[in-house]
Amino acid sequence: MLSYTEENYLKSIYHLSEGGTKAVLTNEIAASLNTKAATVTDMIKKLSSKELIEYEKYYGVNITKKGKQLALSIVRKHRLWETFLVQKLNFQWDQVHEVAEQLEHIHSSLLIEKLDEFLGHPTADPHGHPIPDKNGRIKQEKQVVLKDALINKTLYVCAVRNGSPSFLQYLSKIGVQIGAKVLVTERIEFDGSLEVSIKDNNPQLISREAAENILVKE
Repeated sequence: MLSYTEENYLKSIYHLSEGGTKAVLTNEIAASLNTKAATVTDMIKKLSSKELIEYEKYYGVNITKKGKQLALSIVRKHRLWETFLVQKLNFQWDQVHEVAEQLEHIHSSLLIEKLDEFLGHPTADPHGHPIPDKNGRIKQEKQVVLKDALINKTLYVCAVRNGSPSFLQYLSKIGVQIGAKVLVTERIEFDGSLEVSIKDNNPQLISREAAENILVKE
């Protein structure tokens, strides 16, 4: 059983490694967790001794198969709790991350399986991120960044990349939510902003940065 801090490190390494597909540098981990490189080095030694990661100086950290399985179980709990908070307790999608960060460290596998069953075995959380099943499998779907969407093609919001409360509040204000119908009507050459119709309403401008953090599908 890992400590609260060890779980946070392992989950961060998993996300930074893009699901275990690349090595992660120590300073990337430090920046992600807002801590010092020396502290990260100490934790790397602990996780390495438990065979959850492999570290090679100058080349970074790679998550092991065992580490990936544990990281996916933490991600699964986090996203199930976020779904529960939104669907059953009426939290807003910008309010759930910090609460789920605390709940994800509950170690009862029976509780999580009961929670999954209670929610109807959801495959995505309120931000559109896939929820791993109990075996760590993730259902992937074809997505495109809104910034790169074709002009005048009907699409639907399926996920967001930026989960900060301020960004989610901004999206709520302009009517963007998971499942919302969107249509890019014009791409502004000057700054890369987009003119977008949301839910068939009058087109409005959104910035390039915002468009880079919204994922859509057909």
